[in-house]
Amino acid sequence: METNNFSIEFYPPKAAEGADKLRAARATLAALKPKYFSVTFGAGGSTQQGTLDTVREILAEGHVAAPHLSCVGASRESIRAILAEFTSHGIQRLVALRGDLPSGYGGAGELRYASDLVEFIRLETGDQFHIEVAAYPEMHPQARSPQDDLQNFARKVHAGANAAITQYFYNADAYFQFVDNVRKLGVDVPIVAGIMPITNYTQLVRFSDMCGAEIPRWVRLKLAGFGDDSASIKAFGLDVVSAMGERLLAGGAPGLHFYSMNQAGPTTALWRRLAK
Repeated sequence: METNNFSIEFYPPKAAEGADKLRAARATLAALKPKYFSVTFGAGGSTQQGTLDTVREILAEGHVAAPHLSCVGASRESIRAILAEFTSHGIQRLVALRGDLPSGYGGAGELRYASDLVEFIRLETGDQFHIEVAAYPEMHPQARSPQDDLQNFARKVHAGANAAITQYFYNADAYFQFVDNVRKLGVDVPIVAGIMPITNYTQLVRFSDMCGAEIPRWVRLKLAGFGDDSASIKAFGLDVVSAMGERLLAGGAPGLHFYSMNQAGPTTALWRRLAK
């Protein structure tokens, strides 16, 4: 199985200890030779410096890095400054997102939607950046309807996105249906499937409830039945997610994007299964 279309996501660490742990995890994951590493961007740009610092480290290590960039709460001038900084560091690809407002934050900013951000990046920088956007096979949790969500996604692509990365999911049919639906809207960019390893049941339920990712009932019940048996949760999760990954790749997914949670072990185990 070709793995050169696999990519890995990190989040910027908030403390020195976290930075050291991420460096160790990154060293292990870099040996897998991913296509690139992406680094998330906090609500309202709250991790902006941490994102850039992490990306610069990755670039200095000789790997391709793609910072996330969110527009919510930002001005055109602030986005322009960030793009200039990206350019000065030789960054060539990024992930453009609307993002979430931090609690207590006032307005949405001058660029309300990811499609506005993509359009602005293209107006400012032409084809300088390879731009990825987010896709939601099971519908964005704030979308008014599935059809509205599909149209919103199409707008991001038509604004100039090169490719998309999905929110994680555990139902391959949702991915294939989403791809079929957007193709009918004239969207022909690669749609890479986002993959979340299963290692902790409580954490997974919390994340999934927040982002609208459905955990199939049979998976949820099986995980709950393991209780505190961490080894069984991880073994079962590896079986479920690797089987889904195999089906996605066999069905035409152009690549997989691993949400690593800054840990090397779970992503490495999945990678090795899928690379056989």
